Amino acid sequence: MTPRRPLRSLLPALLLMPLLPLAARAHTAPGIGAPAPSGVYYEVFVRSFYDSNGDGIGDLDGVTAKLPYLKSLGVSGLWLMPIFSSPSYHGYDITDYRAINPQYGTMADFERLVKAAHTDGIKVILDMVINHTSDRNPWFVAAQNPASPYHDWYLWAGPHTNLDEKSPWGGPVWRTSGKQHYMGIFCGCMPDLNYNNPAVRNEMISIGRYWLRQGADGFRLDAAKHIFDKLEQDDHSMAIMDKDATWWDEYRRGLDSVDPHAYLVGEVTGNRYRLNAPFVKPLNAVFDFPMAVRLVKSARSGRDDGIGDALVHMQTVYRAAAGHYVMDAPFLSNHDQNRVMSDLGGNLGKMKLAAAMLMTLPGNPFVYYGEEIGMRGVKPDPHIREPMRWNLSRSARGETTWETSPVPMSQDVSVQAENGNPHSLLSRYRMLIRWRETIAPLRDGVAGEYATGNPVLAAWRLQDESGRVLVVHNLSARAQSLRLRPVRGYAYDALLRASEPATRLEAGVLRLPAYGSAVLEGRAGSATAAAMENR
Repeated sequence: MTPRRPLRSLLPALLLMPLLPLAARAHTAPGIGAPAPSGVYYEVFVRSFYDSNGDGIGDLDGVTAKLPYLKSLGVSGLWLMPIFSSPSYHGYDITDYRAINPQYGTMADFERLVKAAHTDGIKVILDMVINHTSDRNPWFVAAQNPASPYHDWYLWAGPHTNLDEKSPWGGPVWRTSGKQHYMGIFCGCMPDLNYNNPAVRNEMISIGRYWLRQGADGFRLDAAKHIFDKLEQDDHSMAIMDKDATWWDEYRRGLDSVDPHAYLVGEVTGNRYRLNAPFVKPLNAVFDFPMAVRLVKSARSGRDDGIGDALVHMQTVYRAAAGHYVMDAPFLSNHDQNRVMSDLGGNLGKMKLAAAMLMTLPGNPFVYYGEEIGMRGVKPDPHIREPMRWNLSRSARGETTWETSPVPMSQDVSVQAENGNPHSLLSRYRMLIRWRETIAPLRDGVAGEYATGNPVLAAWRLQDESGRVLVVHNLSARAQSLRLRPVRGYAYDALLRASEPATRLEAGVLRLPAYGSAVLEGRAGSATAAAMENR
């Protein structure tokens, strides 16, 4: 949904020169007009989402049936966790990259889903797992014969290999197969592919092209930093990161012949933007793991963990690496992490605040299914990938039953219960996503810092070609006040949006209720700006 090289020539200039005064545009608020795509993506575990045929397992037709819900939520994109043939419940060990998991449906079901999603203005990206395959993949079965041409598709220990080597997270690297040892940094059931072999690289590009031709709009790239980053001692090596990025550049160029606008977002874990930076040139984005940690920590503790500073730093580092503005991919949690509502102790106010912070960050935010209704869950993994709660009753039509939820039944955590409640978390998510549709800098803005002098207030500035806004969040359970100050001749003296009705802006002072959020317009040359600058 985002051009591969968004605003390449325009946005670097925005960092160096002021925008035209908003007064020259008839005092219209920044970017406010006809609704635009929100940029929000929604992550779906198909097995848990909606069961269309009564077998207890979610399926592609179930996702199609729930497109009206996703449209009402306001999302612009859909990320489907692995839907290919696999022996596991999660699908991250693939046996056939060109076949739909029969438990989820058929290729015709997939094509019908994509067509319906596109009609609703929703993109569909697929989870592409190409660091490794299943140990039941025919390639690996054949590879165990050293004479097979597939043997070199995988990584095998030699006579001098240290079989006690550790993976980047301290786990085993080498697995046993008869008298041989193969690399499987995630588990023995997931043997790593050998990307030094051109045949492997060509096949993976061919698979990507195949799914683009079937209608996919791009891919979420699983374990994107581990194509060559296999060992503990290599985990922070820039040389290894550059080698990984070189492969993804080859992959990107390979897909361009089918769809030069395919959206590629990489799972690049780590807490330092410098180490993630090599990936943002070949890819559209990498998931913002450092920001996710800051958002949840800030919401939980009630103190700003430097969100605005980190936002500016991220954009600066990524722009230098890519040579253009990079649309970030922020999120709160995903299928590998405890659910946010559990991390926040079930506190609805803090959960609404976390959602507000996420939805006022530029880029393409990602929402994990059920996050918008406050579903809870802590590891092990099946308990954070539990059935989506559509109804008050777990036996209602469409509810998946493949996994019994470990969370006690709660009637206020379901789409049915929250749909008509204006104070529900679901209603809050809908409202916040609408903000993104009507205020362009929230989607596309270049970030600037804004010091509040109050550790329980988080704030940052955003600007694009349409205008400037200031975002302020009250992280505390008590009302807070902020005396607003102009920045570079712009006063933020017009309240555009507020999450709480008790929010007030009077005489240059913003008063935010507990866990409240506000978006203010920056206007050049206003009386307020002049008065405050002359103090």
